[in-house]
Amino acid sequence: MEKNSSKPLTETLNASGIFAPLKNHLAALDAFLEEQVLEFAPAARESLRYTFTHRGKRLRPALVFFSGWENEETVAPELVRAAATVELIHLATLVHDDILDDAKIRHSSPTLFAKYGSHTAVLLGDAIFAHALKLMSDFDAVELCRALANATREICTGEIWQTAERGNASVSLDDYFAMIQMKTGELFEVSALLGATLAGGGLEKGKAFAKFGRHLGRAYQIFDDIVDYLGDETTIGKTLGTDLASGKFTLPEILFLQKLDATARERFLAEVTAGTFGIKEVVAQMRDAGVFDESRAYFLKETQIAAGALAPYADDAGAKHLLAMSDFVASQVRKIS
Repeated sequence: MEKNSSKPLTETLNASGIFAPLKNHLAALDAFLEEQVLEFAPAARESLRYTFTHRGKRLRPALVFFSGWENEETVAPELVRAAATVELIHLATLVHDDILDDAKIRHSSPTLFAKYGSHTAVLLGDAIFAHALKLMSDFDAVELCRALANATREICTGEIWQTAERGNASVSLDDYFAMIQMKTGELFEVSALLGATLAGGGLEKGKAFAKFGRHLGRAYQIFDDIVDYLGDETTIGKTLGTDLASGKFTLPEILFLQKLDATARERFLAEVTAGTFGIKEVVAQMRDAGVFDESRAYFLKETQIAAGALAPYADDAGAKHLLAMSDFVASQVRKIS
């Protein structure tokens, strides 16, 4: 297995043509978000625009748009608002995550925290969360507001849980999957639910698309955890090795620790605690132990469950776009692992 030297997922998703049908939708989203900047006090606008400029892949808005898909030309205002809401929630979590992880680079640029300092980053993240809640309140359907509020709570709770577990080498696989469901699966799930529901898809379709989003989100978090080892800062565009350096035990670490005997485990954990580990050496040991192959197997299981959720909607144009997204991310995992 070799380190990935391809372009960041941001660029490859766009280059693949998967997002091409969303040209008008994403343009409408950009315009809507620019309008939201003016809702903030002038002192916050520069840093907010900087955050919007470096927001990345827009996977969650794509889930909203494809789940509520009609055609390339029809851009429903309620879908744009929903896409903006989930994007703002996601952005707020990224701003706070970068502070917690002491991450200096994201999407090949300095993070908000690195550029403006932790005080501005904390407060702007809070303000973005609050504005997302404001947009959320504009939806007529109480159940959608409740779903978004629940997802926001779970995301924050998941981050608290993971932070509390830093340095805990006894984190189980069950705990890991529960945490990634909270941190990532929830927002993917509610994004797909919003799109299908706002487009009038009905309860059963909403549940099916939400299940797809849930498992795609879990798969994507596994992908991100693998990239933290096998990526390259120049091509992936973010600080690598931050999970291990900050004491987060994600899927690769958990699987690796399970394969070590007591002596090797103690030595490895001592190096992690002291910050003296070499990331290249750790990657080589994990590769030799089959950790990345095993991580990829977990990833593929999640994508298979996601695809199965959409099986009853095989003729649905939106479902076809969603499955193309899932297949593409799977192809990137195969490349890096």
